Amino acid sequence: MKQIIRVTKKFTFDMAHALYGYDGPCKNIHGHTYVLSVTLKGSVLQDNNHPKNGMVIDFTDFKKIIADNVISVFDHSLVLNSNSPHANLNELRQNFEKINFVPYQPSCENLLIDFLERINFKFPETVKINNLKLEETPTSFAEWFSEDNISLKSF
Repeated sequence: MKQIIRVTKKFTFDMAHALYGYDGPCKNIHGHTYVLSVTLKGSVLQDNNHPKNGMVIDFTDFKKIIADNVISVFDHSLVLNSNSPHANLNELRQNFEKINFVPYQPSCENLLIDFLERINFKFPETVKINNLKLEETPTSFAEWFSEDNISLKSF
């Protein structure tokens, strides 16, 4: 009988954001060092003739998917709601290289959903996304679990 194993990889990146219309200090541009944990689940490959024998997924492949689709986009960037007046400030784009205007409030929760959508169909069909965790500070984080969202491919 095949055993299901969960493998997790953590990624750290720095990003600034502002919560447009928010009634607290986070309405101002500020930054965080985020920690994104991605857990996949699948069966361990049992094929002595395959170079990936004994793996659920090669951690090098795992890292590349997250790096290409999330980290390279958001690391050292400023993320702003495209519905805010900031979107009309051409000076921002002229003076800074990495500004991401997103069609949502860039809260920890919404960022996590965005990251899920960016990576959900990038992994081999033999593995599924089990859960994601985005730590905005050492004591504040958002989590997504596949069992809470049964309509997605991640099952």
